[in-house]
Amino acid sequence: MDPAADPRYSRHVILDEIGIEGQRKLAKSSALVIGAGGLGSPASIYLAAAGVGRLGILDFDTVDITNLHRQILHGSDDVGRRKTDSAFERLTAINPRVALEVHHARLSAENAFTFLSAYDVIVDGTDNFATRYLVNDACVLLHKPNIYGSVFRFEGQASIFAADEGPCYRCLYPEPPPPGLVPSCAEGGVLGVLPGIVGLIQATETIKLILGAGDNLIGRLLMFDALKMRFRELRVAKDPRCRICGPEASIHELIDYEAFCGEKEVPVLTNIITPTELKDALDRGESLTLVDVREPHEWEVSKLENAVMIPLGTLVDRMNTLPREGDLVVYCRTGARSGRAVEMLSGSGFARVRNLVGGINRWAREVDPSMPTY
Repeated sequence: MDPAADPRYSRHVILDEIGIEGQRKLAKSSALVIGAGGLGSPASIYLAAAGVGRLGILDFDTVDITNLHRQILHGSDDVGRRKTDSAFERLTAINPRVALEVHHARLSAENAFTFLSAYDVIVDGTDNFATRYLVNDACVLLHKPNIYGSVFRFEGQASIFAADEGPCYRCLYPEPPPPGLVPSCAEGGVLGVLPGIVGLIQATETIKLILGAGDNLIGRLLMFDALKMRFRELRVAKDPRCRICGPEASIHELIDYEAFCGEKEVPVLTNIITPTELKDALDRGESLTLVDVREPHEWEVSKLENAVMIPLGTLVDRMNTLPREGDLVVYCRTGARSGRAVEMLSGSGFARVRNLVGGINRWAREVDPSMPTY
């Protein structure tokens, strides 16, 4: 059926800026949404409803109950299922005329070109710096527009990075922040409706880009503060020194992005303690100093008795408050930030410091099931 004759698009077709030809453009277009989470959920729902002809969803994760307050592709019955499976069912129900292609895979430097090259527009719904740089670099090298969005706590950002016409993500952020400086949404939280707002902006910009309508966000970073209900805009210029889209670019192929962002996990066989081992030590009355390197709002959710809270970002300034010759056990939510804290403390002369493997969430699972997790 000619999309212009489908009554589901009638309110599009009567818009002068879209019309019959615009709806046909949408039907002939393709978009890949990377991530079926907070951003990818609203973006993919509205792209499917709008009639984007071929829509790809790429995600490697399964649905967790903590996702449900913001990831509206999934419902309570989907907990434990692959996100791509529940996304396929939800999007098919919204618009069975869209050709849906789900990819249950983790995006990597090895497969990025294969996935991204098959689509006209890339929608970045990822939630970590390594994948954002990977998406950016792949889009630049493939000459694809990157519809960018990010959220944290009550604030969101959106832009279009299209290096052929304007700046790329590296023009705005040449280097990633130091590991642990910016908490993830799992660590810092996020207002449930915020990804909905930013994801809808991403969907809007994708549709406008396909149609060639209106003013797009190329060269503009849109920032939204939900608490103040305020939008701000920052002009972003193309960086002539950019390592991938500048005239003297030094990056010509995809790299190891986890290493670049300092996120690569290195197996640590020493300086660790399991929750069960820690409980046994505490039951024996061993003299241990427990150091919680999470943020104050996390401390309010759960904490170990007699622990001291020193957020990771303040650890350097507060090391002198800890017993340098004593036995220290450092913990966080899952063990990642505390692992970095152990490295910092060991490098500063603390001889007996260990990381609680799996963090306080593993303690809750294995030692104290009554403790809240997040």
